[in-house]
Amino acid sequence: MEKKSVLILGTASHVGKSSVVTAICRILSREYRVAPFKAQNMSLNSWITKDGKEIGIAQAIQAKAAGTEPTADMNPVLLKPKGDCVSQIILLGEPYADRSAGQYYESIAEMNEVLEGALGRLCKEHDIIVMEGAGGAAEINLYERDIVNIGTARLTQAPIILVGDIERGGVFASLYGTIALLPEDVRKNVKGFIINKFRGDLEILKPGLKQLEEKTGIPVLGVLPYFKLNIPSEDSVSLEDKEAERNEKEIEIAVIRLPRISNFTDFEPLEGSAKIRYVELDEDLGTPDAIMIPGTKNTVNDLLDLKASGMAEKIQAFKGKIPVFGICGGYQMLGRTIYDSGVENGVEAEFEGLGLLDIGTKFGEYKKRTIQVTKKVNAYGPILAPINGEEIKGYEIHMGITDSNRNIFGNDGAIDETGLVIGTYLHGLFDNKNIRDAFMRYLYEKKGLEYSPENVMTENDAYEELANVVEQNLDMEKVYEIIGI
Repeated sequence: MEKKSVLILGTASHVGKSSVVTAICRILSREYRVAPFKAQNMSLNSWITKDGKEIGIAQAIQAKAAGTEPTADMNPVLLKPKGDCVSQIILLGEPYADRSAGQYYESIAEMNEVLEGALGRLCKEHDIIVMEGAGGAAEINLYERDIVNIGTARLTQAPIILVGDIERGGVFASLYGTIALLPEDVRKNVKGFIINKFRGDLEILKPGLKQLEEKTGIPVLGVLPYFKLNIPSEDSVSLEDKEAERNEKEIEIAVIRLPRISNFTDFEPLEGSAKIRYVELDEDLGTPDAIMIPGTKNTVNDLLDLKASGMAEKIQAFKGKIPVFGICGGYQMLGRTIYDSGVENGVEAEFEGLGLLDIGTKFGEYKKRTIQVTKKVNAYGPILAPINGEEIKGYEIHMGITDSNRNIFGNDGAIDETGLVIGTYLHGLFDNKNIRDAFMRYLYEKKGLEYSPENVMTENDAYEELANVVEQNLDMEKVYEIIGI
């Protein structure tokens, strides 16, 4: 069949573009070979493909929903903010350079060539490409440099569906205003609206839908209800939703919200059994049952901020009393020292860590380890001893090399003498049921509570659940017509 595509744009960030793409990928994959595509992503939540390439986690999720293997072509440009208007550029899954926004835009022609090549390769292997924009589509100051919205629209001439978030308020103005501001050659390809995150009475909304259609000549394809997603979060904007939705479980786990936090999706599998509280550096740490130090895009700077805020001392005071986990950058911070040759912070220096693990980390070269791994547990202590010898899976995304005399997951990780301070480079650690259950059982029994493993929804079930919600609330026949199938 002739190659088909559709481009999902949004009126702003966090309106639900990624979830709509995920659902459409799932629905279409029942009959066609489907691939997601996002020319440029800015996120610190990333994923490692089977061949060791790094892409935004949203495109990995969308690929899985489509029943295809995630590849770097699905997200050819990934920007990972490091602070001070500088981002690390990941090009086709490989670290390319650290650049300021101005420097990056100077190379936009080169980026265009990269995304054209990626799209071409995807089209050879798939029938339909479901593409996603980024942020708001009508960023009029960026039109000539916007490869992900305007650039993708012009390159592909794909039909466009525009998504607006009614929960933010002003959804009609944002949809109408976006249409009004789009360049004419892009505006003509907008074929439908989707209103997302609706909680109210649909009958009250209908007059507004009719007026929007009359004023724009573009149909509203449907209104999606507010819906708690059971798929990993795309970026840190989702953290605000988590604070608003925090459950009232008897176990509380404090996740330190580092200024440059990355891959906080590591802790989402625990949300069914515990209250996950993201703690700012200037907040009261309180009396949690466990502490998590997550990954970070800049270990050295976040370590310095952790110390300057006083949070480091608060964490150190819990040594031997409650579990303290560090993952990736958090693992590096738990050690004695971090030596930076200038890779992390631009200046050669050695920094004192939290001293909770007998390890040291060295940043010696601009080189990143990106790999999916299977490891065997080799550890003692009240948490890990019950699963000693069992296998776990995860993926690594990090710079730096850490020395440890007490590896706990194959040749990775470390543990202290109490067995309560645990560090590892493995992202996706708590996706492993054996690790998750061992950890939660320890926390529950310590408080005299009975632990019953929660029924965590499988990835496949989560995709089906999302697809069903979208199918029930969108005019899918019209969507098929727009795509041309």
